[in-house]
Amino acid sequence: MNSDMQDPHWEREAIREVLLEHIREQRRARRWRLGIRLALLGLVVFAVIVPMWLGPSVDEVGPHTAQVRLEGPIMADSPAGSDTVIQGLQAAFQAPQAEAVVLRINSPGGSPVHSRQIYEEIRRLRLEHPQTPLYAVIDDIGASGAYYAAAAADAIYVDRASLVGSIGVIMGGFGLQEAMERLGIERRVYTAGDHKAFLDPFAPENPGHIDHIRTMLDEIHEQFIEAVREGRGDRLDERRADELFSGLIWTGEQGVALGLVDGIGDIRMVAREVVGAEEIIDYTADRGLLALLADRFGAAAARALYSLVAYPGP
Repeated sequence: MNSDMQDPHWEREAIREVLLEHIREQRRARRWRLGIRLALLGLVVFAVIVPMWLGPSVDEVGPHTAQVRLEGPIMADSPAGSDTVIQGLQAAFQAPQAEAVVLRINSPGGSPVHSRQIYEEIRRLRLEHPQTPLYAVIDDIGASGAYYAAAAADAIYVDRASLVGSIGVIMGGFGLQEAMERLGIERRVYTAGDHKAFLDPFAPENPGHIDHIRTMLDEIHEQFIEAVREGRGDRLDERRADELFSGLIWTGEQGVALGLVDGIGDIRMVAREVVGAEEIIDYTADRGLLALLADRFGAAAARALYSLVAYPGP
């Protein structure tokens, strides 16, 4: 009689071997897929980093125009935060072959604190490096805090359709008191300090609080106006000061007529015709590899690459 037939468990063992082999095959396939995905990610990283390593150094390129970008909302921990922008400006001014620095702006504004820090650093660097002019070039928009920073430049250039200005200050919120009453919801807030619940959206407006807000906003607005007048000088059309400082936004072409900006032109024109150094080198501070990947390939592509590694699948 066949030995296999003598073993009453031979069928169970055979099935077990088949299942184990299937599991081993799945593991091998999973390792191959993960290896291929890691290799693809490595190629992407290689394509981003190697050109940075092998590209010419600043000393090798000769005279050039140094570019620093100010893009997006101006706030802490953003590409347009004061720490990042100032780091790029300092590097650009210190470059021995930089003929001029261009602050390239595409921002709707943001924090008045960060905007003023950038403004003050530009003025300091211009005094420290009087032989190196700084120009601002506004792409789509340079409004509010972004225009605040631009006002410190030697000159501002825009596209005819750029949006500039918005010299004003805003603070907003919601009033939800009636909604709470209609829903029968009671608001309970406990504070130490008479005004600690200042601006509580669930409480009725307090005239004293409103006056305090207006005083704060007026003070910050005056600081903004003072900075613009200090930076732009007699180029502003002061006959229209009430409009200029009202918070209105203007096209680039209107901005030229009002003295908010100096001329029409993009960064290539400024580098070629104003600076006289057509080659442009970007000194914007590096925000790290993941940010660089996101900037190069888009946030969606960067997330997809991350998911390939983090979630390799079965």
